[in-house]
Amino acid sequence: MTEKNGVEEKTPLLSPQQQCVNSLVTDVKEDGSDVSLSPGDLGETKKRRKPFHYSTIPTYMNSNNTVQTPIDSHTAATYSRYRYYSRLQHPQDDTLAIPDHVLPSYIFSFNVPFVSSIRDSEGKQSSIITIFSIWNTMMGTSLLSMPWAIHQAGFAVGIFLLVSMAGLTLYTCYRVVQSVSKEAGTVGMIEFSDVCRSHLGRWGELISIIFSLVALLGAMIVFWVLMSNFLYSTVAFIYGEAIGTMHPHNGTAVICDIPGNSTQDYHDVPHDVFYDVWNKTTTVPFFLLLLIVPLINFKSPTFFTKFNALGTCSVAFLFAFVIVRASEWGFHMDFEDTTSDAYIALFDVRFPALSGILALGYFIHNCITSIVRNQRHPENNGRDMTIAYILVACTYMFVGLLFYMTFPKQKECIKDNLLDNFYPSDKLAFAARLFLLFQLVTLFPLIVYIIRVQILDPLFKSAYPSVKHVVILNLLLLSVCVLFAVFLPSIGVIIRFSGAFCGLAYIFTLPCLVYMIDLRRRGKLRWYHVVIHGIIMALGVSNLLAQFVILFLEK
Repeated sequence: MTEKNGVEEKTPLLSPQQQCVNSLVTDVKEDGSDVSLSPGDLGETKKRRKPFHYSTIPTYMNSNNTVQTPIDSHTAATYSRYRYYSRLQHPQDDTLAIPDHVLPSYIFSFNVPFVSSIRDSEGKQSSIITIFSIWNTMMGTSLLSMPWAIHQAGFAVGIFLLVSMAGLTLYTCYRVVQSVSKEAGTVGMIEFSDVCRSHLGRWGELISIIFSLVALLGAMIVFWVLMSNFLYSTVAFIYGEAIGTMHPHNGTAVICDIPGNSTQDYHDVPHDVFYDVWNKTTTVPFFLLLLIVPLINFKSPTFFTKFNALGTCSVAFLFAFVIVRASEWGFHMDFEDTTSDAYIALFDVRFPALSGILALGYFIHNCITSIVRNQRHPENNGRDMTIAYILVACTYMFVGLLFYMTFPKQKECIKDNLLDNFYPSDKLAFAARLFLLFQLVTLFPLIVYIIRVQILDPLFKSAYPSVKHVVILNLLLLSVCVLFAVFLPSIGVIIRFSGAFCGLAYIFTLPCLVYMIDLRRRGKLRWYHVVIHGIIMALGVSNLLAQFVILFLEK
C-alpha cells in the first residue's frame, strides 16, 4: 500500500461512476500525462479494459431507498491499481494486464424474489446468500433424471452414491477455493485456471478451460433437449384443449412404454397434419431456434440475470409436484418378489449411470470462486460450502427417492426425464413443463454468454469482437444442440457422459494435482497424500470408462 498525505490508500482513486467513464475515455502516456481518446480510438488499443468485471448493476437499496451499485471500496481500488500497474510494464508484456476471463459474480448470485437488499453497502453477501447461491447454481436438470438414475444404481447403492459423491465433490471443490485464495495476492490469480497455469503450466490452464467448456456445452445440449420436450408438450396441450381432443387422466395415470405394457400407446389425440408438423424430435428442435436465436446475440447477459430466482421457484414447484403425485400414488416397494411391479433392487450393475449424473449434478468447481468472492466472512467458506452440498444432496434424495418409491408401475418405466412419465393432458405436469420452459429459456443465454467469453476472449481479446464472430460461434453451438435433440434426445445419457468427462479433470484430477504440487513446494507432501489423491484420480478415470461399459451392457 502507498500513502499520500499520510492517508493509507484503502479507498478508490475515483468514484465508481467516474472510474467507469474515465477508464473508457482516457489513457496514460509514458510521461504520466493524460490523453483523451475518442470512442473510435478505443478499439485500437492493444487490450480493452473490460473483462475485469467492474459491474454497476444495482443489487441493494440504501437507507434512503436509493438504488446503489455493488461496487465496494476494495474492488474499486483494485480496478484502479490494475490500470496503474498495467502502465508500468513494457507495451509488449501483458503480465500485469487485467485478466481476460473473470466472470461477474452476479451471474451466479442467489436473488430473492421481490427483495433487492441481498448485499450490504460494500457489495458483500452474507453466508446465507452464499449457501443458497451455491445450491441454486447446482440445482439443475440433473434433478429431473434423479429417479431414473437411482433405479439404474439400485436403491441401496443409489443412496450410498448420493452421499459419497457429495462428500468427494465437496472436498475437491474446497481444494479449488483454497488454492485460489492462497494465490489471491498474486497479480492475475483470480480463477482456478490461473492457479492451474501457475502449478501445471500452460497445458494445465488449457485443460481446465477445455473441460469447463465441455461441462457448459453438455448443459447447453441438455437444455435444448428439455426445451424442445417442454415446448412440444406445452403446445400439444394447448392445441388439444383448443380443438377438444385432449382426453383427461387422473393423477394416478402414468406413461409406461416398455414392451408388453398396456400404456405403450399413450397418445392423447389422433394423429393429424398438426402432429406431422409438430414433432418432438424432427421439427420442434428447429422451431425452437425462432425463440432462442434472438436472445443469444446480446452483448451483455444483465437482463437474464434478473431471472435467477426462477431456479429456486422451479425447484419448489417440482417439490410440490412430486409430493402431490406421491400422496396420490402411495408407496409401491417390494424388495423380495422380483415379479412384482413394485420390486426394487438394492444393487444394479448399471450404477455408474448415477455416478456420472452426480458428477455433473454436484459440479460447481468452475464457478465456485465467483460465488464466494463476495463472501463477507471468507473464513466461513468451508462451512458454507458444506451446508450447501448437504442441501443439494438432500434435495436430490428427496425428489429422487420419493418419486422412485411411490411410482405406481414397474420401476423400469421411469424415464430419464420424470415429467415424460405423465400424459400431456395432466394439468399439473403441464404447469411444471411451462414453468421449466420459461426458466430454461432465460438460463440458456447465460450459458451461451459464458461459453462466448471463454472462447472468443482469449482468441480475439474481446468477448464480442464483432457480430460476425458471435453469429458464427452461436451457429456452431446451436447446430450441436439441434443434432443431439434430433438424434439423441436422452438427457440421462448426455448428462452422465458430460458429467463423467468434465468431472475427470475438474473434480477428480486438477484439484488433487494442484494440492499435491503445493504441498511439495512447501515440503509437506507425504506418502499418504499421494495415495489418497491418487485413489481419487483413479475413481475419476473409472467413472468415465464405466459409462462406455454401460453402453455395451445395454446393447
